[in-house]
Parts: sequence; C-alpha cells; structure tokens
Amino acid sequence: MLEDSLEQELSEMIIETCRVAGPLPFEITPDAPLIGPDSPYGLDSLDAVEVVVAVQKNYHIRIEAQETSREVLQSLRTLAAFIRSQQK
Repeated sequence: MLEDSLEQELSEMIIETCRVAGPLPFEITPDAPLIGPDSPYGLDSLDAVEVVVAVQKNYHIRIEAQETSREVLQSLRTLAAFIRSQQK
C-alpha cells in the first residue's frame, strides 16, 4: 500500500496514462520498478515516454535527457522525489 499521497497520485496517473490492464498486484511498493519485466504495471520503454510526458504536463517540470529519465523512473519513490526537488 502506498502511504505517500504523491506516490499514490503518480500510480493512478500511470495506470490511466498507460491504460494498465488490471488487476494490479494488491501491494505496489514505492520501490517497485516502474519499467521492465519486474514492473507491477507491466510498462515498457514506450510507456516510459508517456509517463515522462504526463509528469511534465501535470506537474509543470522538465525531465531532461535519457540518463536522467532512467534514474527518475526507477520507482514511484524516485519519481516523487524528483518532482518534489523540481517544485522547490
């Protein structure tokens, strides 16, 4: 269960944006991988692009360069931390 409200919000945005087919695992942890075969969302690299675009649009921040986006999109926790760091 996600206790952080931003992480919960991001999870819901990812499910909607990437049209994730349910059911999702009951427990999505903040440190679960967002992209790749171990992702509870089942996201691939094309989904990652959609997530970046949605985050930039919804939170009015920029996620630059492939290297940065790979680091930022490791998990809900890293994505939420990046958003918070950019909004200050």
